[in-house]
Amino acid sequence: MKPRFSNKPTSALTRVEVVIVIVILALLVAIFLPVLAKAKRRASKISCVSCLKQIGIAFRLWEEDNHDKYPMSVSVTNGGAMELIATGNVTACFQVMSNEVSTPRILLCPEDTHRVWATNFFTLNYSNISYFIGLDAVESKPQMFLSGDDNFAISGVPVKSGLLELLTNTPVAWSSGRHVSPNPHFWTPDKFAGNIGFADGSVQQFTTDGLRQALQQTGVATNHLAIP
Repeated sequence: MKPRFSNKPTSALTRVEVVIVIVILALLVAIFLPVLAKAKRRASKISCVSCLKQIGIAFRLWEEDNHDKYPMSVSVTNGGAMELIATGNVTACFQVMSNEVSTPRILLCPEDTHRVWATNFFTLNYSNISYFIGLDAVESKPQMFLSGDDNFAISGVPVKSGLLELLTNTPVAWSSGRHVSPNPHFWTPDKFAGNIGFADGSVQQFTTDGLRQALQQTGVATNHLAIP
């Protein structure tokens, strides 16, 4: 049996057609890449809010078992962290709540690339924590700062680890200096932003203007925060 041969020419893309395909692919990438990036930023922000909500729940669970007081208001001799947090020791406060927090992973903002995940509460330290603790927070004052992003700056200078006093007129602002700069996680379309967890368990994102307004609504003249 003789083999058959086709007289039809082999089809192939011409150079012009290849260029057209490349241009179309480039346009598709240009269209969808910003959409994907926006979705990723949104997911990251949602993750950070979720961490703060879990931290707020942990505080409230601990409070229910300790005469309606947070660890910042209970002496170390009674199982709290009052004397330690008064020196700015954020780590000790979260270690006291280790059963309620359950995993140290929620103490690190997913976008905080200057720090690393903790594997356990025994070795937990400042390098594993992204969130401040409000020393004065009580459930009876729901608008007080309980916890939140620590990327504060005062007069343009990022705050340092330790105790921070914020008066109602302190020129506090958000920045990304304590994390990584620039970082889309800490931006709205045109301003820096951050998340605050309140004593009532709610979490809100604010720009700097919103942060200053929230500071004035806490119900106290001075807010004492422990910065990791």
